[in-house]
Amino acid sequence: MASLKVLESKKETVNEILESIKTSESVILFQYQGLTVSELSDLRKKLRDADATVKVYKNTLLKRALDEQNISFEGFLEGPNAILFGKNLLEPIKVISDFAKDHDKLEIRIGIISGSVADLATIQDYASIPSYEGLLTMLCRGMMEHVNKLAIGLNQYAENLEK
Repeated sequence: MASLKVLESKKETVNEILESIKTSESVILFQYQGLTVSELSDLRKKLRDADATVKVYKNTLLKRALDEQNISFEGFLEGPNAILFGKNLLEPIKVISDFAKDHDKLEIRIGIISGSVADLATIQDYASIPSYEGLLTMLCRGMMEHVNKLAIGLNQYAENLEK
């Protein structure tokens, strides 16, 4: 039988996972086997800049925490997994997706986005969304195009009135 200290430690870990899932907008489960220590450190640094953290937990403890939330990662909790907890919705997904493109050893498996389970295709869709600044730039360009056309039209109308 396991000692009380060990059981209490496991309960604390499950509670930590639960709290991290509840407070995160994006949670991504990925395999990291084959990455070097420096590559993993580089990923952690980039994710830290995006207000996200990477943790490695035992799959059994992660499964317990997910079961308490009625979330199923069935078939994905095998082998060495790491889990990303992101406070923001898009930025951590973009960072890990870009990192996975450059490092074929990193495999994104499944995630939780805004409380819903997301498969790899959904995660990739979120990764392809432009950043907030990029969306604002596109909006401004679209608005400036109409203003520019209005200015040209008013100028031509003024020239026609002068004739």
